[in-house]
Amino acid sequence: MARDERGVTPQSEDFSAWYNELVVKAKLVDRGPAKGTMVIRPYGYALWELLQADLDAKIKATGHQNAYFPMLIPEGYLRREAEHVEGFSPELAVVTHAGGKQLDEPLVVRPTSETIIGEMMAKWISSHRDLPLLLNQWANVVRWELRPRMFLRTTEFLWQEGHTAHADEADAMAETMLALTMYQEVARDLAAIPVVPGEKTPGERFAGAKKTFTIEGMMRDGRALQAGTSHYMGTNFARAFEIAYTGADGKAELCHTTSWGMSTRMIGGVIMTHGDDKGLVLPPRLAPYQVVIVPIGRGETAAEAARDLAVRLRGAGLRVHVDDRPQLSPGFRFNEWEMCGVPVRLELGPRDLEAGTAVMARRLGEGKESIPLENAPQIVAGVLEDFQAFLLRRATEFRDRRTVTVHSWGEFAEAVATGWARAFHCGQPSCEDEIKADTAATPRCVPLDAEAGSGRCVRCDTPSEYGKRVIFGRAY
Repeated sequence: MARDERGVTPQSEDFSAWYNELVVKAKLVDRGPAKGTMVIRPYGYALWELLQADLDAKIKATGHQNAYFPMLIPEGYLRREAEHVEGFSPELAVVTHAGGKQLDEPLVVRPTSETIIGEMMAKWISSHRDLPLLLNQWANVVRWELRPRMFLRTTEFLWQEGHTAHADEADAMAETMLALTMYQEVARDLAAIPVVPGEKTPGERFAGAKKTFTIEGMMRDGRALQAGTSHYMGTNFARAFEIAYTGADGKAELCHTTSWGMSTRMIGGVIMTHGDDKGLVLPPRLAPYQVVIVPIGRGETAAEAARDLAVRLRGAGLRVHVDDRPQLSPGFRFNEWEMCGVPVRLELGPRDLEAGTAVMARRLGEGKESIPLENAPQIVAGVLEDFQAFLLRRATEFRDRRTVTVHSWGEFAEAVATGWARAFHCGQPSCEDEIKADTAATPRCVPLDAEAGSGRCVRCDTPSEYGKRVIFGRAY
């Protein structure tokens, strides 16, 4: 099937080309002037604002406070935690000159903020009464990408990063899991992505962390997307930055710290979880416009009726846009909003107004139906809730069909070619490297809710490390 001049390459033909074309044609992003950067257009940024507002409310409701820290970090700060700097070295952007002069110490453009926030925590914490310290930052970060892809991997991207300090491991671990739960709720309830929460293997941990937890979603090509991570850092950063407190017994103790983040790659996850050959398919709770009204016919009658209907729909709490551009045909406007993934389109023409109805088209529905204008707000609100639930159910069924419990290397290789494999694994990074070299698959996580069991590694036949099966898949 060939694409027309306004369409996109079919997913079955080239999923990567489909994605790259769609993010531009749906007016989400454009390429920035510097390699690997993106310009997030208003429609794409509206998606981010809705996700940000939902997550920010959750973060604040759990006692965290937003703050902001500098983008430029002295290079020496990163070197104070050896594993951390080693993990980020290949991705760093470094400022060596400013004000026409060479700097005495280079400044790193933040790839993440553990070090600068750790320095501040050491200043702000002295007593057990200062704990827990619960901070969050909405910011941009820079990681030099050799193979950029809009939203998924760009040199500069937007995110939130939570950073907290605690008196002991138990409190810090509770915080780590709280953050993971918030991410799971955003993915499931807002983005309609059925993610799997789990722990990363040692070879996949965040640089400098003791434990890393993740939520993993399956895209419509069977690949995995890491959609959010939460890290228990132990006392590694506390030791490096002298983040300590005096306990009730008068003894000095190191703090236990956490960090956790979700970024604009979540938008890429929404696109690849729900989109089809006609364009975006947006979950209603995340759609910038949940309803678009298209008046049909010349003159102001239909346009005025569309604006009146929009006021009533907004009164029901819906996000509505009236597309009354007279220079464009109705068919062109229909196709454009289909490409942009709007969940519901309403059409208003002279005959509809005479009958007291509007024509409703669902983004994934077959055909159209007439609905009474009198009850339109209630009807459309119900359709949107049903559509939200349908998308989550469809994505869950797709993931489950493509996830296979395997018992042999042959089954493993076949499963990860089109989806995920559940397999016993030894946990050794060298074994993971061999698996990746042969199949391009990596361990996505050790699922938190996986059944207990024992077995031998699907690759090297040594005893399993985890007492449960690990999910493997090719990933973005």
